[in-house]
Amino acid sequence: MDIATEENNAKGRYAATLDGHTGEMTYSRSSPRLIIVDHTFVPDALRGKGVGQALAAHAVDEARKGGWKIIPLCPFMRAQVARHPEWQDVTEA
Repeated sequence: MDIATEENNAKGRYAATLDGHTGEMTYSRSSPRLIIVDHTFVPDALRGKGVGQALAAHAVDEARKGGWKIIPLCPFMRAQVARHPEWQDVTEA
């Protein structure tokens, strides 16, 4: 599964495409060191295929590489952070 990053000014999106369908996780950059993940969408055709999990893990990997923190405003991302205590180094409650 390929995950692309799109960023325009203070808004961004991670997009995962699989089998011709695209899931997305959107975020806002509130500072150079902080993003707010505000929305995750996975179309019905991709449910149960790990797309949402892959997007969340990608966001964490990008935060580690970029040296920033994530505020998980999105309920899906918040639930993923709760399930992955190893992500605490890049997340803020």
